[in-house]
This record gives sequence, structure tokens and C-alpha cells, in this order.
Amino acid sequence: MVARQGDRGGYQGALGNTAPRARDMPPGRAERSDRLSVPCGRMGRMTSDEPDEVSGELPEYAERVLDVADLIPPGRVMAYGDVAEWLGEGGPRQVGRAMALYGGAVPWWRVVRSDGVLLAGHELRALAHYREEGTPLREASRVTEGHLPRLDMKRARWDGRPPETGAGTGDASHT
Repeated sequence: MVARQGDRGGYQGALGNTAPRARDMPPGRAERSDRLSVPCGRMGRMTSDEPDEVSGELPEYAERVLDVADLIPPGRVMAYGDVAEWLGEGGPRQVGRAMALYGGAVPWWRVVRSDGVLLAGHELRALAHYREEGTPLREASRVTEGHLPRLDMKRARWDGRPPETGAGTGDASHT
């Protein structure tokens, strides 16, 4: 790529919100980009995340995530990454995506961020659930925007063991 005045160098795709132009591409690449099914920089969904319209079934991974959310006892939480680790598949983002699309029918407030910050846009609804279930909270400092508490992850985190065993207090059992 030829440096121009004001150019920061390199491909500025996401930062500059521009896709490379055909004249800036190496020979042969411009012709290949015309054959792409999706224009460069405008990638759509590769697979559908929506339930199968014919059968109404959820994707298998989403169903497994929701099953874990149903297992979390009242007053306890699991971080997105904890759920992925428990499943042995995916990661926090995949769990978050499944919860965002399909989590309305399960106790969604029990699958949380690992730092204990309440789910943006749903803080008050989640907080009402946490208080009703007795989920451990840490009061917010006065400098915190909105003065909303956070979850006390050390005490509220569930390690996946059945509650009747007396385990799962979160005390270094799942850190």
C-alpha cells in the first residue's frame, strides 16, 4: 500500500471503516473479491442462530447453555466463562450470545459477567431477582455511576455441584 499524506499506514478496515479499494489490492485479488458472496467488511451471519422455523428447535449449544442456567440454584450465579467451562465447549462470548437470543425462558440473571457487574439494560430487573433470592451483593462506591451494587462473586459463584452436598459456597472452589 502506498503511503499518502494523512495515512496512518497499513489497512485501516475496522478503524477507518473502509474496505480496501480494487486499485489498492494486489493484482488478481480485485477480481477474486468481485466473486465473494458477501462484500468485504460486511459479513452477515454464516449460519442461522434462530430456532428452526419448521420444527421450532433451538441450536444444540444454546439448549445446553439454557440447561446449565436452569441448574443454577437460587441465590447463586455462574459467569459466562464458567458455563462454557462446565460444558467443555465454547467460551464466554458464545454463552452470552446464546443467553441473549434464547435466555428469556430461564433464570437469565444467574448467568453473569465475571466481574459481577449487572447486565446492562436489565440492572433493576436483575437486582430485584438478586434481592429476592438473597444473592450476595457488594455495595457500590459513591463514585460508581448510578450507585448500583455488584455481585459478590466470591460468595455468589456456584461451582456446579448439587446444593444439597453443602458444596458450592464459592470459597476458592471455582476461581
